[in-house]
Amino acid sequence: MKISIDELQEYLANHYRGRTTEQSMFMKLVEEIGEVAEVLNKRAGRKASNENDLQQQLGIELADMIHYIVAIAAINDIDLSTLIIEKDKVASIKYNHTINLETFLLKKD
Repeated sequence: MKISIDELQEYLANHYRGRTTEQSMFMKLVEEIGEVAEVLNKRAGRKASNENDLQQQLGIELADMIHYIVAIAAINDIDLSTLIIEKDKVASIKYNHTINLETFLLKKD
């Protein structure tokens, strides 16, 4: 099953709106960033690890980060899908990319 940013945002808005604050969501995000850093340190050999599947653990922690990023946007009524496409257009021009996200998505369909 696949999920779009819009769908995740709608789900998280329903789940969190009125039940939490952006500050608490941000603190959870910072916690998850630390957990990603820990996994990356283990993968690089800078930290000892007894875990067998650091690739899976990295994916789990990245998913947690996305969860809290999208939750912050959701409870603030920020349309991430539109903003991601618009920000990519600006970056594509700035960094001379041959294709931007919007063009990529249109060609894909």
